[in-house]
Amino acid sequence: MNSRFDNIIDRHNTNSIKYDFIKEHQYPDDVLPLWVADMDFQSPPEVITALSKLAEHGIYGYTGIKEPYFLTLAHWFSSRFSWNVQKDWLVCTPTVVSALSIAVRTFTKEGDSVLIQRPVYHPFTHVVETNKRKVVNNPLLYHNGKYQIDFEDFEKKIVEHRVKLFILCSPHNPVGRVWTKEELTEMGNICLKHDVLVLSDEIHCDFIYKGFQHTIFASISEAFANHCIICTAPTKTFNLAGLQISNIFIPNPKLRAQFQSALEEIKFPSPNLFGITACQAAYTYGEPWLEELKEYLSSNISYVRNFLIENLPMIHLVEPEGTYLLWIDFSELGLSEEELENFIIYKAKLWLNAGTMFGEEGRQFERFNIACPRKILEQAMVRLKRAIKE
Repeated sequence: MNSRFDNIIDRHNTNSIKYDFIKEHQYPDDVLPLWVADMDFQSPPEVITALSKLAEHGIYGYTGIKEPYFLTLAHWFSSRFSWNVQKDWLVCTPTVVSALSIAVRTFTKEGDSVLIQRPVYHPFTHVVETNKRKVVNNPLLYHNGKYQIDFEDFEKKIVEHRVKLFILCSPHNPVGRVWTKEELTEMGNICLKHDVLVLSDEIHCDFIYKGFQHTIFASISEAFANHCIICTAPTKTFNLAGLQISNIFIPNPKLRAQFQSALEEIKFPSPNLFGITACQAAYTYGEPWLEELKEYLSSNISYVRNFLIENLPMIHLVEPEGTYLLWIDFSELGLSEEELENFIIYKAKLWLNAGTMFGEEGRQFERFNIACPRKILEQAMVRLKRAIKE
C-alpha cells in the first residue's frame, strides 16, 4: 500500500543542513545523508495550509503567545501523556538546546558539576563545557544489546562531584531507550535526596513504539515537578526544526522566575511567528498524521532489522523503543574508529553520525536516521552491503 511518506521530495538548494552542506564537510558529492535529526517528509497538510495563509497575509511583525496556543499544548500533553500543565508554567524559547544552555547558566555557577549519561546527544556536553561547567558522566551500561542505567554510579558521581544539575535525555538519543516510570523514579529520588535539579529534554517524546510508554518526568510526583524543568518542542514530531519554537515547562515559580530573568538579561527574542502558527496547527490537527508516520517508521525499522539479519549479521541493530534514530553496532567489523568512518563515508557512501560524537562510549557505533522514504533507505542498505562485500 502506497503511503504519503513514500514520496521522495528533493531537498537540494533549500539551504538544508542535511543535503546542501556536503561540500563544506568535504564529503563525496554522491554521499547519501542519513545523519542530522530532521525528516525527509513534508509536515502535515494542515500545517502547510496554516503557514501558507500566514505567508499570504504579508505582515510578519513582533509576536506573542495567547490563550489558544497554551490550550492546544495543554490538550496535547493531557490526552497523550496524562500530564496536566498550567499556563503559567510555560516559557517559550527558540530551541530546546538554547533552553538547556540558559538553564545551565542560570542554575549552576562556573566550575559546578553537571551530570549527563553518555553516549548522549552531543549538545549536552557542549552546553556544559562552553559555559565553563564540569561534565560528570554516568555512562550507560550496554549489555546483551540493551542499555541500562548504572544507578550505583549515578548516585556515587553526584556525591563525589557535588553535582548541581542533571541533564536527562528522555527518550534517550541516540540509544533509543524509553525510560520506564520505575527508572525515572529511581533517578528522581536520588536527585531529590542530593538536591540536584533535573533538566529533562523530552523532545522525542512523541516517537514511542508499541509496547512502550513515555512518562513525563514532572508527571510522576509533585516533588519531582517542583524540582525539574521539562523541555519540549513540536519540531522533531512534525519536522519543524527550521521554524525555531520550543515549549519549556517550569512548574516551580521560583525556578521559572530565575529562568525568565536570564532570558530577559540576554534579550532573548520573541517567539517566531511561523513557529507559533505551525505548532498550534500541528498539535490541533496533526495527530492522525503522526500515527500514520509512526507506523511507517516502524516498518522502516523492521526493514533495517531484517536486512541486517539476512545480509549483514555482523552488524547489529540496538532495538529502538523510541525516536527515529537507529543506534547500530559495527564493532564486529574490527575496524578502528578512523577506518570505520572512512568505510562509511568513502566506501558505503553514507553520511551517518559517528558514535564518538556522543561520547567515547559510542565508539564502533553509528547513528542512522530512518525518517526517510523507503526507497532511500533501501539504497542505503544496498550501499552498505556492497561496501562490506567489496
